Amino acid sequence: MTESIDAQKELQELIALIKKLRSPAGCPWDRKQKPQDIGKYVLDEAYEVTDALETKDPQALKEELGDLLFQILFLAEMAAELNQFSLADVIAGIKEKMIRRHPHVFGDVTVTSVQEVKENWQEIKKKERGHKSNEDSLFASIPRTLPALKRAQKITSVASTYGFDWPKIADVRGKLKEELQEFDDAVKSGSNSKIEEELGDIFFTLVNLSRFLSVDAETTLSKTTGKFLRRFSYLTEQLSAHGISIKEATMAQMDALWDEAKSKDIK
Repeated sequence: MTESIDAQKELQELIALIKKLRSPAGCPWDRKQKPQDIGKYVLDEAYEVTDALETKDPQALKEELGDLLFQILFLAEMAAELNQFSLADVIAGIKEKMIRRHPHVFGDVTVTSVQEVKENWQEIKKKERGHKSNEDSLFASIPRTLPALKRAQKITSVASTYGFDWPKIADVRGKLKEELQEFDDAVKSGSNSKIEEELGDIFFTLVNLSRFLSVDAETTLSKTTGKFLRRFSYLTEQLSAHGISIKEATMAQMDALWDEAKSKDIK
């Protein structure tokens, strides 16, 4: 109970702080911000939360969650100033939605698997958007501003719940092989538009392969990019230790150090 009271107190004080920043006596920079500006910061902070989760650093996660919460509360305050909605409306709305979308917890629906929960979730979302056309409602909840890999995986996941999917993983691998051949043909043709199209098809098929294996494509690529950066950092550090700049190094030297980084299991 004490922890709950403390959280409420801290939340109220943070809201008061935001109101102060937005007031005539507050900060000129904070006062001139528009919702679209804060929206960009929300994305930035969400990615930093993900980074903190990857590093498994509780202190970093605590800080980044605070930054994200600040942006959310800031947006809610801006909406309240325009008499659009209040923070209480936001909280009540998400509470009602979660109750509605968990009928197996708060209602009389029975489920026997996680897959059934996911299917019910999609059906409930479909009913919630019933006033829209089928084309709009099926994918309406997937933001256009999501990173391309994550958006593709969400779209194919939704399509899968309606039966539009391959039966087994071998079929996805077969499709990947087909797309690689079409890409080779496009390269031979010399047509940039065809190369771009076929490369896009390869990415899309790899996203489907990730989904079949229950792997998040966006997270997977981010981890690989991080691994590349760490190994490249090792490479540059070793070159520097031998008095060689990265611009002076030969490909053979860099390859050898790259293999060395791999042998040291730098990930």
